[in-house]
Amino acid sequence: MFQRVNYLPIELPEVQSGDLISASIVQELIKGKSGEINKLNTYMFQAMNFREKMKLKPFYDLLASITAEQLGLVELMVSAFNLLNVGTSFREETEFSQLQHENEKNPTKKLYLYNDSVGNPLSGELVYSTGNLTLDLQHVFFLANSSHKEKMMAYERATHPVFREVIGYLLVREGAHIMAFAKAIEMATGVNVAKMLPIPITEHHVFEAARKYEERGDGHVLYTWNYVGDYRDIDKIWKGLHPETGQPLVVLEGIPEERGKVPNMKELQDEYSPGISADEYQNILKRLLSKG
Repeated sequence: MFQRVNYLPIELPEVQSGDLISASIVQELIKGKSGEINKLNTYMFQAMNFREKMKLKPFYDLLASITAEQLGLVELMVSAFNLLNVGTSFREETEFSQLQHENEKNPTKKLYLYNDSVGNPLSGELVYSTGNLTLDLQHVFFLANSSHKEKMMAYERATHPVFREVIGYLLVREGAHIMAFAKAIEMATGVNVAKMLPIPITEHHVFEAARKYEERGDGHVLYTWNYVGDYRDIDKIWKGLHPETGQPLVVLEGIPEERGKVPNMKELQDEYSPGISADEYQNILKRLLSKG
């Protein structure tokens, strides 16, 4: 089961206006082939379908704990997408409204349709879970690498502060996941993945928005997302020194102490969201407060 916490992993900047180009990029990073939702589904089904959990507990613990974190990263990206749509509606009274331009396209519609940035629906065929440990680990390793590369490419395509903040954080956390999967493959097979397949490019200090998260140690830590020791055996895999920084790799029980508030988004009339009038709200409030 998952325990819900009403926070985001980081604090997102408060903005007066969004940016449709950034929103479209984030939408693809959420729902594309290497997007956050596909990663969540793949990690989750590999963890849920895992066989011999007790014999191979460190590997199960790794997939299970990263699944829990990935769920929060999806919420972080969706929150960023919503903030990047602030001020882009015809009905929002703001001098920054970008839909004053006739040819601009509002990507907000597509989020509710569960599509990617070009309108393609999500498909379960992208989820990869064979039950074979080494094969599944190799897949998530390449999936995380592909997603990480897309974020590095996306970083330079937009400069909106919300966009840069969320991409900077994800670069560092995803870099940690890549490292963890590589170490898991080495533990399972004896093959040094970094030497055989020197794919990961995780030098995040070159990205300004990622640098602060790298410096505070977010690239060196994995969390159990659990407070009763159920997934502690990831420390059998996540141990030693970080190959790029030389800092020790750390497993912390529970969730990150650094957190951010979940944005409270205003109504969006042209989307009929939430679609509750002032009179209807008063009636709902009365029913909520009634004792019957």
